[in-house]
Amino acid sequence: MSSFLIFPVFCGIILVGALLQLSFILVEHREKYVPAVILKGLASVCFVILGLLSFGICENVKFGRMVLLGLIFGALGDILLNLRFVVKEKAQPIFLAGIAAFLVGHILYLVALIPLATNPLLYAIIGLVLAAVLLTIIFKTFEVKIAFKIFGIFYIGAISVMTVMAIGNFLALAGNINRILYAVGALAFLISDVVLIFNTFGKETKFGMRITNLAFYYLGQILIALSILFI
Repeated sequence: MSSFLIFPVFCGIILVGALLQLSFILVEHREKYVPAVILKGLASVCFVILGLLSFGICENVKFGRMVLLGLIFGALGDILLNLRFVVKEKAQPIFLAGIAAFLVGHILYLVALIPLATNPLLYAIIGLVLAAVLLTIIFKTFEVKIAFKIFGIFYIGAISVMTVMAIGNFLALAGNINRILYAVGALAFLISDVVLIFNTFGKETKFGMRITNLAFYYLGQILIALSILFI
């Protein structure tokens, strides 16, 4: 793709994705779950397309491939998490399958980051400490079924280590655009997940928290997709 076309095409994809995400939020709030799943899937396709186009012109193919695969698993997780409202009799296994898809995505994101890290072991240790703190707060605040606890431990562990690794990589080379985008994207993703957990397992679901969760989530995925372009 010509460099002259990259900016408007990417802006167009991001705008379409944002509008689809907004439409999804409104439709889901009205409890129209079938069209909501479709809209969420289409919004996710936008950040996958963004990642695919970025991968087509990136220099570090291994990094780009891992992130692109992570985006694809993120899109799959999106569909599954919202499909549980359509197939209510299978809600728990579908929800856990969605979390598993996101977990695979975070592991792929982490695999992409490790070769760039100057001190991956230190970042991993800090990430695990952060995960322990978050899990302690979550498990003390909410009554959580054992299946969700097991998935939660691995999931929060993976995203915490991934986020700390991304921030550590940024601090080691602060002027690098790839690392700025990835660090902010990873942090936005972590914030999104924490808000989602508190809104899902709290006494009542709050629409404002749902908007916050989805806004930070989509921002995170878009920034991570764009980071491929600057590697």
